[in-house]
Amino acid sequence: MAEAGTGFLEQLKSCIVWSWTYLWTVWFFIVLFVVYILRVPLKINDNLSTVSMFLNTLTPKFYVALTGTSSLISGLILIFEWWYFRKYGTSFIEQVSVSHLRPLLGGVDNNSSNNSNSSNGDSDSNRQSVSECKVWRNPLNLFRGAEYNRYTWVTGREPLTYYDMNLSAQDHQTFFTCDSDHLRPADAIMQKAWRERNPQARISAAHEALEINECATAYILLAEEEATTIAEAEKLFKQALKAGDGCYRRSQQLQHHGSQYEAQHRRDTNVLVYIKRRLAMCARRLGRTREAVKMMRDLMKEFPLLSMFNIHENLLEALLELQAYADVQAVLAKYDDISLPKSATICYTAALLKARAVSDKFSPEAASRRGLSTAEMNAVEAIHRAVEFNPHVPKYLLEMKSLILPPEHILKRGDSEAIAYAFFHLAHWKRVEGALNLLHCTWEGTFRMIPYPLEKGHLFYPYPICTETADRELLPSFHEVSVYPKKELPFFILFTAGLCSFTAMLALLTHQFPELMGVFAKAFLSTLFAPLNFVMEKVESILPSSLWHQLTRI
Repeated sequence: MAEAGTGFLEQLKSCIVWSWTYLWTVWFFIVLFVVYILRVPLKINDNLSTVSMFLNTLTPKFYVALTGTSSLISGLILIFEWWYFRKYGTSFIEQVSVSHLRPLLGGVDNNSSNNSNSSNGDSDSNRQSVSECKVWRNPLNLFRGAEYNRYTWVTGREPLTYYDMNLSAQDHQTFFTCDSDHLRPADAIMQKAWRERNPQARISAAHEALEINECATAYILLAEEEATTIAEAEKLFKQALKAGDGCYRRSQQLQHHGSQYEAQHRRDTNVLVYIKRRLAMCARRLGRTREAVKMMRDLMKEFPLLSMFNIHENLLEALLELQAYADVQAVLAKYDDISLPKSATICYTAALLKARAVSDKFSPEAASRRGLSTAEMNAVEAIHRAVEFNPHVPKYLLEMKSLILPPEHILKRGDSEAIAYAFFHLAHWKRVEGALNLLHCTWEGTFRMIPYPLEKGHLFYPYPICTETADRELLPSFHEVSVYPKKELPFFILFTAGLCSFTAMLALLTHQFPELMGVFAKAFLSTLFAPLNFVMEKVESILPSSLWHQLTRI
């Protein structure tokens, strides 16, 4: 753990510097007095006896004043440290001491590389004006009958929340209905079916609609909810494709005859795109990945403007399964654009590709000794970018937290999106040798780069504060929702608080028990100066008295 080890070493260096600085400040006047006594041209035994006499004549009031002053100084430092941390999110002492120590001790300063991306991050955050808690349909959502319901049958748990299913019902009414449905009996039945809460009532309505004519939306409902296997769902989607393609061609010819026909054509377009996308997902689930990639590419060429389905995320996952990394890079070059909304799939796939170039040879120990190469720095920066966008993903990729079935809707940058991404992409990270090791060594360093308070953001717009509440609505109650990691108090605030409390306690004890604390203080000072006395005696025995007399006069 390169970054963890480096951070601990920095704190240790800073602790040593700060401790010595504080101790020498507290005992500065005592040392000055000792030096003044030693400047008197007497014999060294006389000088030491003078020092001892001075220490013996100190009253308890002196020790009270000394400890009280130390407590006051520590308290002022504590107040300043706390104010600086609340404003800037870091320790002033740690920042200053580390910035001066690292160049002297040969450390590698990576701040320049971090600052190089700040301008890009500012422009990115300025261009993106998105709703904080907008819920998106999961582009990789599972099939209710063939996957979600099977999970319920085995475990007895409901993987979907009422809020999530209600959002899906709203999506179905938006995509699969229009105002003219009441003119066609089968579509009128399906319009009511999409609003029905009871699953069995929806399935019965779909069968009723199919008795009237070949209704594409009825086949969709049966494929999603009644089919118990992916193969059955694919068979029903193929029947839906046949019916939906005919409706699409008929409405395409009439779309310019009025607003009613235009709305019907828009509905038929949504139905056709949905069917083809789900057929591609069926092929991917059944192991026909190349066929799925071809279907997705054809769909994106045929309907390039329907970006709301996020078909490119399905394509990225299928290409990663084929290990077609050049094709993955080509898709990222098109969709990882500053003007387009980001997602965990985009950010973490970009990080995976850059990590793949260096992860097989990456060693934390070697990196801490020689510093990061350009390729390693690019990979680390890509990981930091991805972690800032969604900080919940690494715990699932590193299997520090258990996965559950992804919901049908996700909240970008939230725990729901992290689950949806890791559920399908964990295998791709495991396939790249050393990628998870590189992620493990570097992902926590992201939070030291993000400005404080978090409302400022860094490479992206600020992290939404309402994410946790929305995720609790989307995810089942048996899942522990991941929350945004909060910054811990710096070591030096805790150190200064402890030092202030310790010196204040000494001052109080000295005031209450002056004689006893005086004995302890004298014993401590005698022990402190014992090495000095020993050295002085050895020096006096070695050096001639005339030479020592001249040195004391300097």
